Amino acid sequence: MNKKEMLRPEIDMIQNEKYKNNLKVLIDNIPDYFFEIPASSTGKYHPEFSAGPQGLLRHTKVATRIANELLSLECYQEMFTKEEQDLLKIAVIMHDTLKCGEIKEQYTRFDHPLLVANNIKKQQQETTFTDEEIKFITDAISSHMGQWNTNQYSNIVLPKPKTKYQIFVHTCDYLSSKKFLNVKFDNNNNII
Repeated sequence: MNKKEMLRPEIDMIQNEKYKNNLKVLIDNIPDYFFEIPASSTGKYHPEFSAGPQGLLRHTKVATRIANELLSLECYQEMFTKEEQDLLKIAVIMHDTLKCGEIKEQYTRFDHPLLVANNIKKQQQETTFTDEEIKFITDAISSHMGQWNTNQYSNIVLPKPKTKYQIFVHTCDYLSSKKFLNVKFDNNNNII
């Protein structure tokens, strides 16, 4: 499985070469199951395009496309520096990469935002990300569930998005999960 090739259009959205190369390192460490499973283990919370095999990959592609489209608008370009824009896209690409745990479990792990953030922190030594860049990415990922930060089956309380960066990543993920979306893909899971 060529993970980087499966996420090539999303990697190409990153402008800074250092960030692009670091993202490739993170992508190489994504579990294989991420590229195979649906976005929702029950099918209740995501649109049709993210159901079935490779649905989580398609959900991530749409969330990243939403991020890229929003960041092309003047108001967002004024709100975020070029470096912040790239780091936001990296956070969106990586946000669900351990959705079913480090080793695939049957259902979505409620604490997957924290699992992803911790996993990226562990991988920092394989990258050239600074401590500040890692904190930026992992803070945005940790809070991507937004108001759905508690679960009746867990004692964990996820952080809610507070900064403009956290709110942006949460918004992209949220919009990508809306059932009214009807995104078309080619045979390689690239958005048409």
